[in-house]
Amino acid sequence: MKTIALPLLALCAVLLPFTASQAEEPAKKITVGEFNFTLAAPWQEAENTGMMTKAIIEHPIKDAVALKAMFYHFGSGQGGAVEANINRWIGQFEGTPEVKRDEQTIDGVQVVILTATGTYLDGPPMGGNKTPRPDYQMLASILVGKDAPVFIKLTGPKASTESIHDAFKKLTVSPFEK
Repeated sequence: MKTIALPLLALCAVLLPFTASQAEEPAKKITVGEFNFTLAAPWQEAENTGMMTKAIIEHPIKDAVALKAMFYHFGSGQGGAVEANINRWIGQFEGTPEVKRDEQTIDGVQVVILTATGTYLDGPPMGGNKTPRPDYQMLASILVGKDAPVFIKLTGPKASTESIHDAFKKLTVSPFEK
């Protein structure tokens, strides 16, 4: 019995650290433009089906549909000015939405995080029929890179988006974590 127990004990000592290290895999990174974003759990990559999107990630929501954040980067000199994009995003709401804006400079990079709440007009970006989505919220951010901005945009029911507001902000500033 002792001859079996000792090798088994030795095997457990070897396997336990291996199993623990597998559970602590580092967070995944995605690169958009010049920025490397950290996808901390529970963010996960989703299939990128858009012609204009550089990446799409999802955040699961308990008892609701997962929220998708879309990343955009149009290349050197493209994408438009910060204010023009913010005004366009606010214009995707019916009437006058409630808007909150958080702006800061991190490592010389202008970072703007916008929260807009109201009736979102869901539909194709360049015209077409829009479906009003009452009590919706948009979380959007702009990181003004050296040659072009990176945009992140997420929309969904207010209750869902509010539950991940801090995770969205952390995602936005993740390229600057030391």
